[in-house]
Amino acid sequence: MHDPIIGLDNNGLVLFANDEALKIMGLKLEEVIGKSASMLALTNDLMKSLITDDLSNEHQRSVPMKIFADCKESYFEKETVTITIKPTGEDQTIDIGNVIILRNITVFKELDFAKTNFIATVSHELKTPISSIKLSLQLLEKAETGIINTDQKQLIDGIKEDSQRLLKITGELLELSQLETGNIKFNVEKSNSYEIINYAIEAIKVQAEQKKIKIVLDTDDNLPDTKADSEKTAWVLINFLTNAIAYSSENSCITVQLKKESNNVVFEVIDTGKGIGSRYKTKVFDKYFQVPGSHKSGTRLGLAISKEFIEAQGGIIGMESELVLGSTFYFKLGMV
Repeated sequence: MHDPIIGLDNNGLVLFANDEALKIMGLKLEEVIGKSASMLALTNDLMKSLITDDLSNEHQRSVPMKIFADCKESYFEKETVTITIKPTGEDQTIDIGNVIILRNITVFKELDFAKTNFIATVSHELKTPISSIKLSLQLLEKAETGIINTDQKQLIDGIKEDSQRLLKITGELLELSQLETGNIKFNVEKSNSYEIINYAIEAIKVQAEQKKIKIVLDTDDNLPDTKADSEKTAWVLINFLTNAIAYSSENSCITVQLKKESNNVVFEVIDTGKGIGSRYKTKVFDKYFQVPGSHKSGTRLGLAISKEFIEAQGGIIGMESELVLGSTFYFKLGMV
Protein backbone atom coordinates (compact mmCIF):
# COMPACT_ATOMS: atom_id res chain seq x y z
CA MET A 1 0.00 0.00 0.00
CA HIS A 2 1.16 3.53 -0.74
CA ASP A 3 -0.33 4.88 2.49
CA PRO A 4 1.67 4.58 5.75
CA ILE A 5 0.37 1.64 7.83
CA ILE A 6 1.23 0.77 11.43
CA GLY A 7 -0.17 -2.24 13.33
CA LEU A 8 -0.35 -2.36 17.14
CA ASP A 9 -1.44 -5.17 19.44
CA ASN A 10 -3.75 -4.55 22.40
CA ASN A 11 -0.73 -3.89 24.62
CA GLY A 12 0.49 -1.07 22.36
CA LEU A 13 3.41 -3.02 20.86
CA VAL A 14 4.19 -2.39 17.19
CA LEU A 15 3.55 -5.57 15.18
CA PHE A 16 4.28 -4.20 11.72
CA ALA A 17 4.95 -0.99 9.78
CA ASN A 18 5.29 -0.63 6.03
CA ASP A 19 8.07 1.24 4.22
CA GLU A 20 5.95 4.39 3.86
CA ALA A 21 5.38 4.55 7.62
CA LEU A 22 9.08 3.99 8.36
CA LYS A 23 10.00 6.73 5.89
CA ILE A 24 7.88 9.44 7.52
CA MET A 25 8.92 8.32 11.02
CA GLY A 26 12.60 8.38 10.02
CA LEU A 27 13.21 4.97 11.65
CA LYS A 28 14.44 1.53 10.58
CA LEU A 29 12.31 -1.61 10.82
CA GLU A 30 14.36 -3.10 13.67
CA GLU A 31 13.93 0.12 15.66
CA VAL A 32 10.14 -0.19 15.53
CA ILE A 33 8.98 -3.83 15.46
CA GLY A 34 8.24 -5.24 18.89
CA LYS A 35 8.75 -1.87 20.55
CA SER A 36 6.16 -0.09 22.72
CA ALA A 37 4.40 2.74 20.87
CA SER A 38 4.42 4.75 24.11
CA MET A 39 8.19 4.42 24.42
CA LEU A 40 8.70 5.33 20.75
CA ALA A 41 6.50 8.39 21.28
CA LEU A 42 9.01 9.75 23.80
CA THR A 43 11.57 10.32 21.04
CA ASN A 44 9.44 10.29 17.86
CA ASP A 45 7.01 13.16 17.25
CA LEU A 46 4.96 11.28 14.65
CA MET A 47 4.31 8.33 16.95
CA LYS A 48 3.42 10.79 19.71
CA SER A 49 0.83 12.40 17.43
CA LEU A 50 -0.60 9.03 16.42
CA ILE A 51 -1.23 7.66 19.90
CA THR A 52 -2.14 10.85 21.79
CA ASP A 53 -5.59 10.75 23.35
CA ASP A 54 -6.47 14.13 21.82
CA LEU A 55 -6.69 12.51 18.41
CA SER A 56 -9.58 10.34 19.56
CA ASN A 57 -12.07 13.19 19.61
CA GLU A 58 -14.08 14.14 16.56
CA HIS A 59 -12.64 17.63 16.12
CA GLN A 60 -9.04 16.46 16.05
CA ARG A 61 -9.81 13.64 13.62
CA SER A 62 -11.15 16.18 11.14
CA VAL A 63 -7.90 18.18 11.21
CA PRO A 64 -5.24 16.81 8.83
CA MET A 65 -1.81 16.03 10.26
CA LYS A 66 1.04 18.06 8.78
CA ILE A 67 4.21 15.98 8.42
CA PHE A 68 7.51 16.84 6.76
CA ALA A 69 8.00 13.97 4.30
CA ASP A 70 9.64 13.56 0.88
CA CYS A 71 11.51 16.84 1.45
CA LYS A 72 8.27 18.83 1.69
CA GLU A 73 5.32 19.41 3.98
CA SER A 74 2.77 16.63 3.48
CA TYR A 75 -0.74 16.27 4.86
CA PHE A 76 -2.29 13.06 6.14
CA GLU A 77 -5.67 12.00 7.50
CA LYS A 78 -5.51 9.45 10.29
CA GLU A 79 -7.85 6.46 10.44
CA THR A 80 -7.68 3.89 13.23
CA VAL A 81 -9.22 0.48 12.54
CA THR A 82 -9.86 -1.71 15.58
CA ILE A 83 -9.18 -5.40 14.89
CA THR A 84 -11.51 -7.82 16.65
CA ILE A 85 -11.93 -11.60 16.73
CA LYS A 86 -14.58 -13.94 18.07
CA PRO A 87 -12.91 -16.96 19.71
CA THR A 88 -14.33 -20.37 18.81
CA GLY A 89 -17.33 -21.16 20.97
CA GLU A 90 -17.60 -17.61 22.34
CA ASP A 91 -20.42 -15.12 21.75
CA GLN A 92 -18.45 -11.95 22.51
CA THR A 93 -15.81 -10.40 20.27
CA ILE A 94 -12.55 -9.19 21.76
CA ASP A 95 -10.15 -6.48 20.62
CA ILE A 96 -6.70 -7.73 19.66
CA GLY A 97 -5.18 -4.51 18.40
CA ASN A 98 -5.39 -1.56 16.01
CA VAL A 99 -4.22 -0.69 12.54
CA ILE A 100 -3.36 2.98 11.98
CA ILE A 101 -3.69 4.19 8.38
CA LEU A 102 -2.43 7.59 7.24
CA ARG A 103 -4.02 8.69 3.98
CA ASN A 104 -1.87 11.13 2.03
CA ILE A 105 -4.07 14.11 1.07
CA THR A 106 -1.23 16.47 0.15
CA VAL A 107 -2.40 16.87 -3.46
CA PHE A 108 -5.90 17.83 -2.32
CA LYS A 109 -4.55 20.32 0.24
CA GLU A 110 -2.35 21.93 -2.43
CA LEU A 111 -5.37 22.27 -4.73
CA ASP A 112 -7.35 23.75 -1.84
CA PHE A 113 -4.59 26.28 -1.13
CA ALA A 114 -4.49 27.21 -4.83
CA LYS A 115 -8.27 27.68 -4.85
CA THR A 116 -8.18 29.82 -1.71
CA ASN A 117 -5.39 32.03 -3.05
CA PHE A 118 -7.19 32.42 -6.37
CA ILE A 119 -10.43 33.48 -4.63
CA ALA A 120 -8.50 35.91 -2.44
CA THR A 121 -6.74 37.48 -5.43
CA VAL A 122 -9.90 37.81 -7.53
CA SER A 123 -11.92 39.21 -4.61
CA HIS A 124 -9.22 41.75 -3.80
CA GLU A 125 -8.96 42.86 -7.42
CA LEU A 126 -12.75 43.22 -7.76
CA LYS A 127 -13.21 45.38 -4.66
CA THR A 128 -11.38 48.38 -6.16
CA PRO A 129 -13.45 48.76 -9.38
CA ILE A 130 -16.70 48.10 -7.47
CA SER A 131 -15.82 50.82 -4.97
CA SER A 132 -15.03 53.11 -7.89
CA ILE A 133 -18.49 52.41 -9.38
CA LYS A 134 -20.12 53.32 -6.06
CA LEU A 135 -18.18 56.59 -5.93
CA SER A 136 -19.22 57.43 -9.49
CA LEU A 137 -22.85 56.79 -8.58
CA GLN A 138 -22.59 59.16 -5.62
CA LEU A 139 -21.25 61.86 -7.94
CA LEU A 140 -24.10 61.25 -10.42
CA GLU A 141 -26.66 61.75 -7.66
CA LYS A 142 -25.29 65.17 -6.70
CA ALA A 143 -27.25 68.13 -8.04
CA GLU A 144 -24.00 69.82 -9.15
CA THR A 145 -23.42 67.01 -11.68
CA GLY A 146 -26.71 67.66 -13.45
CA ILE A 147 -30.43 67.02 -13.23
CA ILE A 148 -31.50 63.39 -13.77
CA ASN A 149 -34.97 62.28 -14.78
CA THR A 150 -37.07 59.52 -13.16
CA ASP A 151 -35.90 56.76 -15.53
CA GLN A 152 -32.26 57.66 -14.99
CA LYS A 153 -32.83 57.68 -11.22
CA GLN A 154 -34.24 54.14 -11.37
CA LEU A 155 -31.24 52.96 -13.39
CA ILE A 156 -28.83 54.54 -10.89
CA ASP A 157 -30.67 52.90 -7.98
CA GLY A 158 -30.47 49.53 -9.73
CA ILE A 159 -26.74 49.90 -10.36
CA LYS A 160 -26.25 50.99 -6.74
CA GLU A 161 -28.03 47.88 -5.40
CA ASP A 162 -26.09 45.56 -7.71
CA SER A 163 -22.72 47.12 -6.83
CA GLN A 164 -23.54 46.89 -3.11
CA ARG A 165 -24.41 43.21 -3.52
CA LEU A 166 -21.18 42.58 -5.46
CA LEU A 167 -19.18 44.37 -2.78
CA LYS A 168 -20.79 42.20 -0.09
CA ILE A 169 -20.05 39.00 -2.05
CA THR A 170 -16.39 39.89 -2.68
CA GLY A 171 -16.04 40.92 0.96
CA GLU A 172 -17.33 37.54 2.16
CA LEU A 173 -15.08 35.65 -0.26
CA LEU A 174 -12.09 37.66 0.93
CA GLU A 175 -12.97 37.05 4.59
CA LEU A 176 -13.26 33.31 3.98
CA SER A 177 -9.97 33.07 2.12
CA GLN A 178 -8.22 34.96 4.93
CA LEU A 179 -9.71 32.57 7.47
CA GLU A 180 -8.60 29.51 5.49
CA THR A 181 -5.05 30.78 5.07
CA GLY A 182 -4.79 31.99 8.67
CA ASN A 183 -4.09 35.58 7.57
CA ILE A 184 -7.03 37.13 9.42
CA LYS A 185 -6.23 38.67 12.80
CA PHE A 186 -8.50 38.68 15.85
CA ASN A 187 -8.43 41.42 18.45
CA VAL A 188 -9.96 39.53 21.38
CA GLU A 189 -10.34 41.81 24.38
CA LYS A 190 -12.76 42.91 27.10
CA SER A 191 -15.92 43.96 25.21
CA ASN A 192 -19.30 45.38 26.19
CA SER A 193 -22.07 42.98 25.09
CA TYR A 194 -24.74 45.70 25.07
CA GLU A 195 -22.66 47.88 22.72
CA ILE A 196 -22.18 44.96 20.30
CA ILE A 197 -25.93 44.30 20.16
CA ASN A 198 -26.87 47.97 19.77
CA TYR A 199 -24.34 48.41 16.96
CA ALA A 200 -25.72 45.38 15.08
CA ILE A 201 -29.35 46.50 15.46
CA GLU A 202 -28.48 50.00 14.23
CA ALA A 203 -26.76 48.50 11.17
CA ILE A 204 -29.88 46.60 10.03
CA LYS A 205 -32.48 49.18 11.07
CA VAL A 206 -33.20 50.35 7.50
CA GLN A 207 -33.60 46.76 6.21
CA ALA A 208 -36.06 45.98 8.99
CA GLU A 209 -38.05 49.17 8.37
CA GLN A 210 -38.36 48.39 4.65
CA LYS A 211 -40.19 45.14 5.51
CA LYS A 212 -42.00 46.73 8.49
CA ILE A 213 -40.34 44.23 10.81
CA LYS A 214 -40.12 45.12 14.49
CA ILE A 215 -36.83 44.40 16.29
CA VAL A 216 -37.42 43.61 19.99
CA LEU A 217 -34.45 43.78 22.36
CA ASP A 218 -34.63 41.49 25.41
CA THR A 219 -31.55 41.67 27.63
CA ASP A 220 -30.64 40.70 31.19
CA ASP A 221 -29.51 43.55 33.41
CA ASN A 222 -25.94 44.13 34.60
CA LEU A 223 -24.32 41.50 32.40
CA PRO A 224 -20.52 41.27 32.69
CA ASP A 225 -18.25 42.10 29.77
CA THR A 226 -17.38 39.34 27.35
CA LYS A 227 -14.03 38.28 25.94
CA ALA A 228 -14.45 38.96 22.23
CA ASP A 229 -13.37 40.72 19.08
CA SER A 230 -16.23 43.23 19.11
CA GLU A 231 -16.02 44.04 15.38
CA LYS A 232 -16.18 40.41 14.19
CA THR A 233 -18.75 39.48 16.84
CA ALA A 234 -20.99 42.34 15.65
CA TRP A 235 -20.47 41.07 12.06
CA VAL A 236 -21.86 37.67 13.09
CA LEU A 237 -24.84 39.26 14.82
CA ILE A 238 -25.54 41.43 11.76
CA ASN A 239 -25.41 38.31 9.59
CA PHE A 240 -27.93 36.55 11.86
CA LEU A 241 -30.24 39.58 11.75
CA THR A 242 -29.93 40.01 7.99
CA ASN A 243 -30.89 36.36 7.45
CA ALA A 244 -33.78 36.65 9.90
CA ILE A 245 -35.12 39.69 8.03
CA ALA A 246 -34.74 37.96 4.66
CA TYR A 247 -36.72 34.90 5.78
CA SER A 248 -39.37 36.75 7.84
CA SER A 249 -42.64 38.04 6.45
CA GLU A 250 -43.67 41.69 6.51
CA ASN A 251 -45.10 43.11 9.74
CA SER A 252 -43.48 40.31 11.76
CA CYS A 253 -41.21 40.49 14.80
CA ILE A 254 -37.57 39.51 15.43
CA THR A 255 -36.31 39.20 19.00
CA VAL A 256 -32.68 39.77 19.97
CA GLN A 257 -31.83 38.27 23.36
CA LEU A 258 -28.79 38.77 25.55
CA LYS A 259 -28.47 36.66 28.67
CA LYS A 260 -26.09 34.90 31.04
CA GLU A 261 -25.69 31.14 30.95
CA SER A 262 -23.15 29.53 33.29
CA ASN A 263 -19.86 31.36 32.53
CA ASN A 264 -20.99 32.57 29.11
CA VAL A 265 -22.85 35.51 27.63
CA VAL A 266 -25.41 34.22 25.11
CA PHE A 267 -26.47 36.22 22.03
CA GLU A 268 -29.67 35.00 20.32
CA VAL A 269 -31.64 36.09 17.26
CA ILE A 270 -35.16 34.64 17.21
CA ASP A 271 -37.44 34.91 14.17
CA THR A 272 -40.91 33.61 13.30
CA GLY A 273 -40.09 32.65 9.71
CA LYS A 274 -40.76 29.36 7.95
CA GLY A 275 -38.04 27.51 9.89
CA ILE A 276 -35.55 24.85 8.79
CA GLY A 277 -36.23 21.11 8.52
CA SER A 278 -34.39 18.78 10.92
CA ARG A 279 -32.47 17.09 8.08
CA TYR A 280 -30.68 20.36 7.26
CA LYS A 281 -29.85 21.56 10.78
CA THR A 282 -26.34 20.08 10.74
CA LYS A 283 -25.56 21.65 7.35
CA VAL A 284 -26.58 25.29 7.76
CA PHE A 285 -23.06 26.34 8.83
CA ASP A 286 -21.41 24.54 5.87
CA LYS A 287 -19.86 26.62 3.10
CA TYR A 288 -22.14 27.30 0.11
CA PHE A 289 -25.08 25.39 1.64
CA GLN A 290 -28.57 26.69 0.96
CA VAL A 291 -31.77 25.14 2.29
CA PRO A 292 -33.64 23.67 -0.70
CA GLY A 293 -36.59 25.82 -1.69
CA SER A 294 -35.14 29.08 -0.38
CA HIS A 295 -34.32 31.80 -2.88
CA LYS A 296 -31.95 34.02 -0.94
CA SER A 297 -29.18 35.38 -3.18
CA GLY A 298 -25.52 35.75 -2.23
CA THR A 299 -22.47 33.58 -1.68
CA ARG A 300 -24.06 31.41 1.04
CA LEU A 301 -20.88 31.92 3.04
CA GLY A 302 -22.20 34.14 5.83
CA LEU A 303 -22.98 31.38 8.34
CA ALA A 304 -19.76 29.49 7.54
CA ILE A 305 -17.74 32.66 8.22
CA SER A 306 -19.79 33.29 11.37
CA LYS A 307 -18.91 29.82 12.65
CA GLU A 308 -15.21 30.44 12.03
CA PHE A 309 -15.34 33.85 13.72
CA ILE A 310 -17.03 32.57 16.89
CA GLU A 311 -15.00 29.36 17.25
CA ALA A 312 -11.75 31.28 16.70
CA GLN A 313 -12.69 33.30 19.80
CA GLY A 314 -13.28 30.12 21.81
CA GLY A 315 -17.06 30.44 21.56
CA ILE A 316 -19.91 28.10 20.63
CA ILE A 317 -22.34 28.71 17.76
CA GLY A 318 -25.56 26.90 16.92
CA MET A 319 -29.20 27.04 15.90
CA GLU A 320 -32.59 25.63 16.81
CA SER A 321 -35.48 25.55 14.40
CA GLU A 322 -38.90 24.06 13.76
CA LEU A 323 -40.72 24.18 10.44
CA VAL A 324 -43.35 26.93 10.33
CA LEU A 325 -42.45 28.08 13.87
CA GLY A 326 -39.22 29.92 13.03
CA SER A 327 -35.54 29.71 13.96
CA THR A 328 -33.18 30.74 16.73
CA PHE A 329 -29.53 31.36 15.89
CA TYR A 330 -27.19 31.86 18.82
CA PHE A 331 -23.58 32.02 19.94
CA LYS A 332 -21.94 31.93 23.37
CA LEU A 333 -18.80 33.76 24.42
CA GLY A 334 -16.93 33.57 27.70
CA MET A 335 -17.25 36.28 30.33
CA VAL A 336 -14.33 38.35 31.51
